[in-house]
Amino acid sequence: MTLIVYSLAAVAEIAGCFAFWAWLRLGRSALWVVPGVGSLIAFAILLTLVESEAAGRAFAAYGGIYIAASLAWMWLMEGVRPDLRDGLGAAVCLLGAGLILLGRTR
Repeated sequence: MTLIVYSLAAVAEIAGCFAFWAWLRLGRSALWVVPGVGSLIAFAILLTLVESEAAGRAFAAYGGIYIAASLAWMWLMEGVRPDLRDGLGAAVCLLGAGLILLGRTR
């Protein structure tokens, strides 16, 4: 369930941030900000659904998912194919996220 929540959160955060990018960098209408803000609110709410005793740990593990999702966004939505270094970097980050999420023992 955590992976699903993180994946949805990543899409929400990236879409929300891209709305501001489109407005401020691509010259799109300021109205892009309205759904962007809604998307960023959804992102914040989604992260609260992750089971974790510490918000910082939930946010840190999410970082790896965010990086991989950002590269997927770049490829699927912007038409820029990630290169080998992008893929290797994302793999390292996902490994780190996995260690944070699964490495806890009590």
